[in-house]
Amino acid sequence: MKNQNTLFPRVAAAIGSVTLIGALAACGGGGAGSAAPGEEGGSQAAEDVTIGVAMPTQTSERWIADGEAVESQLEEAGFTVDLQFANDDIPTQQQQIDQMITKGADILIVASIDGTALGNQLQAAADQDIPIISYDRLINDTENVDFYVTFDNYNVGVQQATSLLQGLGVLDAEGEETGEEGPFAIELFAGSLDDNNAHFFWGGAMDTLEPYLDSGVLEVASGQTNIEQAATLRWSQETAQKRMEDLLTSHYSGGSDQLDGVLSPYDGISRGIITALQNAGYGKDIESGLPVTSGQDAEIASVKLIDTGVQYATIFKDTRKLATQAVEAAKAYAAGDEPEANDTESYDNGVKVVPSFLLESDIVVAENIESLLIESGYWTAEEVEAGQSK
Repeated sequence: MKNQNTLFPRVAAAIGSVTLIGALAACGGGGAGSAAPGEEGGSQAAEDVTIGVAMPTQTSERWIADGEAVESQLEEAGFTVDLQFANDDIPTQQQQIDQMITKGADILIVASIDGTALGNQLQAAADQDIPIISYDRLINDTENVDFYVTFDNYNVGVQQATSLLQGLGVLDAEGEETGEEGPFAIELFAGSLDDNNAHFFWGGAMDTLEPYLDSGVLEVASGQTNIEQAATLRWSQETAQKRMEDLLTSHYSGGSDQLDGVLSPYDGISRGIITALQNAGYGKDIESGLPVTSGQDAEIASVKLIDTGVQYATIFKDTRKLATQAVEAAKAYAAGDEPEANDTESYDNGVKVVPSFLLESDIVVAENIESLLIESGYWTAEEVEAGQSK
């Protein structure tokens, strides 16, 4: 653990004339109550603080939105920002973080590709007392992560499974059992095993589905019910489509062997699954026989599919709110303080329990696209109709 008294000398040096330990005292005589960097009266000091932001990829709408939201909010707060995307390549992300440190980053915000692959980079940052904020994906197997901002990822998994059960008619819109006994044939997809969140999503989903699997309301014809069998490396749409095609060929040859639903942890995976199902003749939409498919991230292409009855649901994680929490954590570190955590128990990275701030998410189905996504300004009606962002 870093010594609390020496944790942030780089940030203090970057701030220059401002000493920020407890009450702030500026050399110009600001005294107690003077503004922290990024707040009213402290914008010039904030401009002297450089924040490196490492995002995993630009191949996903979600991560593009995250990067832009974090960058814009940090810049609005007055910080200098070095935003880099690694295109899902681990050596590229390692090199980008190395360069951020070399170029003098004072704080790092990191959404890792592989949560165990940044040990050397994070040690180099820790050696220079650079605070490290883990963004959405927990960084594992190191003490050199100071704070974690994310959604309640276990609950996201619960919501994914709940949406599947609602789509099948086992649960109603309020989440109450309908008495429907099935049996319904489902298949299970998980995210990338090197992403810590994939395990939380899976845990929440399987805890929710298990009673219905045990009672026979749900059946998995392939028998692939552990995360290693269901995993999708790098959350790849193409990998998911190929696995769905293989499952259909091996276990759903026609006749009574019809698939009713698919647990999918991410919209890109969902679109791969749906393509495979449509190509196999399951129908163009749910009304014409397409299995119910869940999702996550409210990507605009999938929101259109939900609006037109092709994909059943997605989970909306408002990245604007997540970016805000990352910025709040950065402001706290720039001021020599600790960020506010609302969870200090759940996220053990294998070396330490990382103090965290968890946000809530929502199930999106066709009926609430307007209220959850359009009225909040996340997407416009025109974008939903087109299935493309502007």
